Amino acid sequence: MSATAEDLTELLSDSGVVETDALADLLHITKSELAQATGLSRDAVSKRARIASPKTQQRLRDTLDIINRAVPWTGSTARAFAWFRAQPLASFGDKTAEDLLKEGRAQAVKDYLSRIADGGYA
Repeated sequence: MSATAEDLTELLSDSGVVETDALADLLHITKSELAQATGLSRDAVSKRARIASPKTQQRLRDTLDIINRAVPWTGSTARAFAWFRAQPLASFGDKTAEDLLKEGRAQAVKDYLSRIADGGYA
């Protein structure tokens, strides 16, 4: 299944909360795998009260944003997610986007992707 930017934004509830069930379904992973990929606890992506917490939502939004930015040149959400999880980034000591997200460096990944989108070097 391939997703567009519009599909990814549809993962937000009416109140603007990233729906973890929908995100896990789109990525074809379990909530436990979603928790691991985002560096969150299983409870943070499963329990209603924790899903809405600012920290959880920021991490999920950052994940969505990074994957969304990679879709145009990877060709699909599945490939963008595979890139997110597995592609070492030389600019960051061969850490993956997933590693950097877990370290709280999502903005660095977004800046990196912006440079690439503008025709710059990785």
